[in-house]
Formats: sequence, structure tokens, C-alpha cells
Amino acid sequence: MYAILAHSVQHSGPHNVVIYIGSVKKRCCIEERETKPPKKASGHGLGRTGERLAAEELMRAGYRILERNFFCRYGEIDLVAEHEHDLVFVEVKTRRGNAYGLPEEAVTVRKRRKLIQTAAFYLDLHGCAERSWRIDVVAVQLSTGGKLQEIRIYQHAVTEE
Repeated sequence: MYAILAHSVQHSGPHNVVIYIGSVKKRCCIEERETKPPKKASGHGLGRTGERLAAEELMRAGYRILERNFFCRYGEIDLVAEHEHDLVFVEVKTRRGNAYGLPEEAVTVRKRRKLIQTAAFYLDLHGCAERSWRIDVVAVQLSTGGKLQEIRIYQHAVTEE
């Protein structure tokens, strides 16, 4: 496989591409391949379902959801919410069945560090570093068939060490 730096690329059909390198015109035939979805695709669906269920439960518990899936260079926070006077960063863990343990057990030391870094970045980004904040974990337990069994909310689940 060769890498080509091109000035411009034009598509001249479903399989043909014309590449201009300076004033030189090159035609290339691109082979169309069937691609499979990434193996984690089903996990992402499970995670999104868990995040939706967690957000609904948090709203019933008096939280106000501000943002979903905040991304930055330090990591991701599933939900950003307000609860009473606190800004709350929420990590949602979802499991189908119990073959891999409880959902909350999946919040590793590394993940805790990343959550703290990401929360600090969010606070700086939004100019609210002085605001009271915490990191909660929501565990969403589904049956092996995908039916909701239980949602557990752990307030102040992650603290700076």
C-alpha cells in the first residue's frame, strides 16, 4: 500500500477516482469491499441504552441533565447534570446478565482517574472551576434478555485520591 499526498481528488464513478498531484493526473480504481461493523457496535448499543435509562432515572430522582457524551482529549463523561447545588458528572455502566460481574465493578482505577481529569477539564472549559461538583456512578442491570432489572445510583462514587 502506498500513501499519496494529493492536491485534489475527484470521483468519476463508483469505483474510479482521479487524483491530481500538481499538474499530473492519475486514475485509480478503488475496490469496493463489504465492511463489517466493529465488534464493539453491539456494546455501544447496550451502552447507549443504559445511558438513556440512567438519564430517565436520574431525572425522576431530581437531576437535570445538561449534556450527554461530553468528549475531550482526557476522555468521555456519559452525562453531565445538576442535582441540588452540585454539578454532577455521571459515569453509566450497563451489564446484560451477571456473567461479567456487577456494572459498578467495571469502574476501574484508571477510569476513575480519567473521569476526574475530564471533569476538571469540563469545569475549566465552562469557567466554573469554583462550583461544587461530584462524580456519580449509575449501574444499569439488565436481564440476559435485555429487560431492565435494576438501576442503582451511587453519589460521590469517585473522589480525588
